[in-house]
Amino acid sequence: MSGPRPAVFPLLARSTMVLGVASLAGLMMFVWPLLVRVPAGVRVDPPFLFLALLPVVIVVVLAELSEGGMDSRALAVLGVLTAVNAVLRGISAGVGGVELVFFLLILAGRVFGPGFGFVLGCTSLFASALLTGGVGPWLPYQMLTAAWVGLGAGLLPRRPSGRWEIALLVGYGVVAAYAFGLLMNMSSWPYTMGIALPGNDVGLSFVPGDPLWENLHRFGIYTLLTSTGGWDTGRAITNSVAILLLGPAVLATLRRARRRVQVVRVPVAVS
Repeated sequence: MSGPRPAVFPLLARSTMVLGVASLAGLMMFVWPLLVRVPAGVRVDPPFLFLALLPVVIVVVLAELSEGGMDSRALAVLGVLTAVNAVLRGISAGVGGVELVFFLLILAGRVFGPGFGFVLGCTSLFASALLTGGVGPWLPYQMLTAAWVGLGAGLLPRRPSGRWEIALLVGYGVVAAYAFGLLMNMSSWPYTMGIALPGNDVGLSFVPGDPLWENLHRFGIYTLLTSTGGWDTGRAITNSVAILLLGPAVLATLRRARRRVQVVRVPVAVS
């Protein structure tokens, strides 16, 4: 097997910086309930301004990642994989955690690199939302989290091959499944359970100003009760089975396609 090749969407210095800043901003959108500190009795409103800015951040990152050049063949591969992922997500619909969108995203990120994985995660979730009517305030969170899944797949160690590579991808698929569920729960937990005031019967609600450990404890129980044993585990099993059964063939197909769409920078002489 040939050695690792440069990514189709190369992460240049500026793209890497923008991606890092955007990821940090996106992460703050997810974990803000654990970081806010207010006096008892003070009203806390959800950061709707940040939610409105998140799609803008994603668009800026996509523009930066494409700065390295993307010919029609690379764009065609991205379009085909986006369409396939949208259809796979539509037919699986997440029933019982069975979601087929992630295994192809992981394999594509592995083959085409972290930049391509990030872009594919965004476009796949956006296209599937349009296809299934799943557009809502949760969509930017889903797009960003899926983008991180594709990015992480592209950043995995390049050396393992054959069965060891499949084992690595299966392990990553399990971790990604639970991480996706955890982050999506964090994005909705304060609104689903309501924002309680310190000293009241808070249950599993987010309490602004409470110690970090207490809010984390409530969120952990909420996650275990609502998704870990069902949706997240089903997603992890789906990823593992799909990668085990289809991974070798899909990886070979994607690598053949990669050889045809490799982006090569050609310096242009300025007279």
